[in-house]
Amino acid sequence: MATHDTNMRLKFPILAIALEILIIILYALFVVYDDGSPEHGHSSSSNHTEQNNVSLYPMFQDVHVMIFIGFGFLMTFLKRYSFSSVGFNLLLAGFGLQWGLLMQGIWHGVPIKVNISRMINADFSTATVLISFGAVLGKTSPVQLLIMTILEITTFAINEYVVVDIFEARDVGASMTIHAFGAYFGLSAARMLYRPGLRNGHEKEGSVYHSDVFAMIGTVFLWMFWPSFNSAIADPGKAQLTAITNTYFSLAACVLTAYAISSLVDHRGKLDMVHIQNATLAGGVAVGTCADMNIEPFGAMIIGSLAGIISTLGFKFLSPILASTLGIQDTCGVHNLHGMPGILGGVAGIVAVALGKANGSASYQLAALGSSLGFAVVGGAITGFLMRLPLWGQPPDQNCFDDAIYWEVPEEEEENEECLAHDHSKNKAEA
Repeated sequence: MATHDTNMRLKFPILAIALEILIIILYALFVVYDDGSPEHGHSSSSNHTEQNNVSLYPMFQDVHVMIFIGFGFLMTFLKRYSFSSVGFNLLLAGFGLQWGLLMQGIWHGVPIKVNISRMINADFSTATVLISFGAVLGKTSPVQLLIMTILEITTFAINEYVVVDIFEARDVGASMTIHAFGAYFGLSAARMLYRPGLRNGHEKEGSVYHSDVFAMIGTVFLWMFWPSFNSAIADPGKAQLTAITNTYFSLAACVLTAYAISSLVDHRGKLDMVHIQNATLAGGVAVGTCADMNIEPFGAMIIGSLAGIISTLGFKFLSPILASTLGIQDTCGVHNLHGMPGILGGVAGIVAVALGKANGSASYQLAALGSSLGFAVVGGAITGFLMRLPLWGQPPDQNCFDDAIYWEVPEEEEENEECLAHDHSKNKAEA
C-alpha cells in the first residue's frame, strides 16, 4: 500500500469532527436530563427508579477507571505501540460512550433520559469495542477504528436488546453480551483483516521489560475494580452484594490457577508475564453471567479456577493454532481472556438457572449465548470487510505495531528501545 494512504491529516479530522457534530445534533433532538418519571416502553422491574441517582456514582467511577486506565494500559505490552494503545483507547472510549448511550437508549423510546445507570451502560457498550480493539491492535488506523466503533456498538445494542428484552436472559456481568460478543466480533474482524505478510510475526510484535510492567498497571486496575463492573447494574441490596462477593472470590481463585498453569506449561517452571497480565482476569469475565445468582462462594471459586486454567492454556497452545490454521492474528489474545471465559460464563449461567439458583429459563440463557456469538461473528465479518477498504488508510505491514506512523515519537527513545529489545530477545533465547 502506498505511503500516502496512511496520511491522516484530512481523513481523520474530517471524520472525527463530522461524527461529533452528528452526535451533538442527535443529542439535541433526542437526549434530555432524567426527571425521574417512568420511561416509555421500559419495565418498572428493571430497577432504574432506585439506581438512577448519585448513589451509583462510585461504581460508575470504578467502571470508568477500568475503561480508560485498565483497558488502555493492559495493551501497552508492545514495545513500540504504547502511545497508540493508551491514546487510541481514549479516542474510542470518548466516542464510544456517546454513541453507545444513543444506540442503547433508542430501544426504550425517546426522549432518552440521561442518568448514572445509562452512563454505566454506555461505558459497557464501549468495553466491547476495546475488547475487539485488542484483536486488531497494531494493524489498524484510527479511521478504521472509528468505523469499527460505530458498527460494533450499533450491533451490540441490537444484540443486547434481543438478549435482555426479548429473551429476558440473566447476564448482569455481561459474560455473553460484552465479553464473548466483543471477543468474537474482534476475532471475526481480525480474520477479514488477515495479513499474509505477518504470518511469521513482526519484529516489533513483542514486549520489553518496562512495557510489560506498564501492562501490569492495567491488569491490577481491572482486577481491583471488576466487582463493580459485575455488580453495577444488579438489583440494589442482596443481589448487588452477591455479585460483588462472587466476583471477588472468582478473581482470587483465578489468580492461583493462572499462576499454577503458567508455571506448569513451561519446561523450566517459569512464569510467563503474558499469562499473568491476562489470565488472572478471566475469573471476572467468567463469573459475570451468574454473578448475582445464588451459586455460593465455592461455586464462584470453581468458575474462577476453571477460567484461569482455560485462559492460560489458550495463550500457550490455542493462539498459535488460530494464527497458523485459521488466519486469526489476535494481537492481545482476546480469545483467551474474553472469548473462552465469556462462553464459560454463559454456560455457567445456563447451569445455574437449570439448577434453580436463579429465576429464568435455561433455554433462553442458551439462546442468549447463541445470539451473542451469532451477532458477533456476522457483525465482525461485515465490519472487517468494510475496514479493509483502501480509503481508510490501513498501515502497511512494515509499519504495524509502531507508534511512529500515527504519532510524534521522541527520536532519542528509538535507540534505547532497540537495545532493550535486543537484551529481551537474548534473555528469552537463553531461557
